[in-house]
Amino acid sequence: MKNIYFFLSVILVLAFSLNGFSQAAKPSIMVFPANIWMTTNDYVTTLDNQGTSTQIMDYQKALNNNQELYSVINKIGGLMKDRGFPLEDLAQKLKDIKDANALDNMAQNTEGGGVAESPRDKLLKTARPDIVLEVTWSINTRGPFKSITFDLKGLDAGTNKQVASAGGTGQEVMGAPLPVMLETAVLDQLDNFNAQLMTHFQDMFDNGREVSLNVKVWDNSPKKLNDEINADGDELKDDIKKWVKDNTVKGRYTLASSSPNMMNFTQVRIPIYGEDGAAFDADAFATKLRKYLRKSYQLPAASSAIGLGKAEVIIGGKSQ
Repeated sequence: MKNIYFFLSVILVLAFSLNGFSQAAKPSIMVFPANIWMTTNDYVTTLDNQGTSTQIMDYQKALNNNQELYSVINKIGGLMKDRGFPLEDLAQKLKDIKDANALDNMAQNTEGGGVAESPRDKLLKTARPDIVLEVTWSINTRGPFKSITFDLKGLDAGTNKQVASAGGTGQEVMGAPLPVMLETAVLDQLDNFNAQLMTHFQDMFDNGREVSLNVKVWDNSPKKLNDEINADGDELKDDIKKWVKDNTVKGRYTLASSSPNMMNFTQVRIPIYGEDGAAFDADAFATKLRKYLRKSYQLPAASSAIGLGKAEVIIGGKSQ
């Protein structure tokens, strides 16, 4: 009987410990104004990217010129921080990027193909949040009374897939400042919104962070993806598929398309943290594959990433 009581006690201790850990571990967040808010308020720049018009969101200009935006971001961030969510501050991360002009530059490879990386992509690579919160709002006026209509979305920072949402119109008030109206409107929905975020974050812990990976081959590469690598007839692409399977959580990935010069992997589930305990993203995953190709086949390769969730490895040489 004593052994049974001891066993039950151990189980209870472990259960409380694990519950405490799950409650403590929360996704880091970063609050952005939604694109529709940026466009409506004319904080958008249109650039010519290789003959295609690309809209660039000018977050620095918006923060510098719109006090309402600054107040809204601070209020949403503060509400989430009070509930234990680690916060990455948009204004501070913009300051951390020293070369402001680099936000508008377009990366280019040796074949002249433009790869656009937006200011948001660069900010996410710098801050590395798990979740992006997008907020938009409008103020309704009826005589001396005002109310706020808001829309708040939680997006996976890597895939940009929506994982949580909240929205609605708050009660009419008289003389209340914007942050107070926003807090009053948001509070009723915040617990449910946070629960949606935690459901997604738990899935990331259990099944890995979702990213995509493109593997390409330069024309002058010493090996193509369909070149055989051993006496059994295995091709280079077969080994790359095996490597992806071995380095993903539960071997989860989808090979969306394949040819002698290209492999497109989607729904690739990578660990949230690397072996060193640091945050692990698409860039780190691609770097790991690049080093494997160099060590195993003496193949030169280049690796790069756009934001947190899209990575590319080009076999046969380095990009410029």
